[in-house]
Amino acid sequence: MNEKTSTLIVRYLILGSWAIFCLLPILWFVSIAIRPRVEIITPTPIYFPTFSLEAWKMVWNDWPMLNYLRNSVVSIFGSVVIDLVLAIPAAYALARFNFRGRDDIAFYILSTRMMAPAIVAVPIFFLFKNLGLLDSVWALMLVYAAINLSIVTWIIRSYMLDVPKELEDAARTDGAGDFRILFEIIIPAVLPGIITASVIALIFAINEFLFTLLIASTPRAYTMSVALANFTGGSDGVIYNAIAVVSLVAFIPVFLVVLLIQNHLSRGLTMGAVKG
Repeated sequence: MNEKTSTLIVRYLILGSWAIFCLLPILWFVSIAIRPRVEIITPTPIYFPTFSLEAWKMVWNDWPMLNYLRNSVVSIFGSVVIDLVLAIPAAYALARFNFRGRDDIAFYILSTRMMAPAIVAVPIFFLFKNLGLLDSVWALMLVYAAINLSIVTWIIRSYMLDVPKELEDAARTDGAGDFRILFEIIIPAVLPGIITASVIALIFAINEFLFTLLIASTPRAYTMSVALANFTGGSDGVIYNAIAVVSLVAFIPVFLVVLLIQNHLSRGLTMGAVKG
């Protein structure tokens, strides 16, 4: 065995071990989701569980899980669209135009993401109550967009700063205006950054619980994150296999999205992220 083959074997062993380490929590959740509850709460470990769809039937037959999933998809993807519509022109203005207080505004935008959510929870509750938007998917969409707008703007701005200004100067020489430059030059050039910011906003929106619980007061507007709370109390105690089922249903779409755009995402995470 030559040195090159030995190095390759060691590399695959290291990568394979790391892959197993990363996949173990997912495999453990899958094993909980497909076993009966009595085997989960038993004090004696069961290493070869019995296959059962008990939790899946309970979740889909006894709970409006499709409604929760629909609310999650609409509110989360809607918030990402709102963020992109607002963040792209804002990032372009902060990256390219010179005006008084530009850097201060950029830092202020980022600093809002550092604020504790509990500080604005009560004002947001009364704001949506007065607007008649409580317990609606539209309110969740607006809240998620407001929470993630700052980080999306900052990330996209950092990539726009890396685009050579000579490209814009050449386009202006040919008579192109700011909007044409933005849509035909800047956006294609920073597409990996836009995808990265979108995925980060999507993940943050999925994980948001405080505002979702505050605004969604009835199952009509519940999302998957709040639906998990249905299986953590009451007379039945903690229903671990149902929690595993709901978690897998919430995890799989995100995993597939990241898998489909992994090339853009990996490129976006390694370009210009420390600039600005």
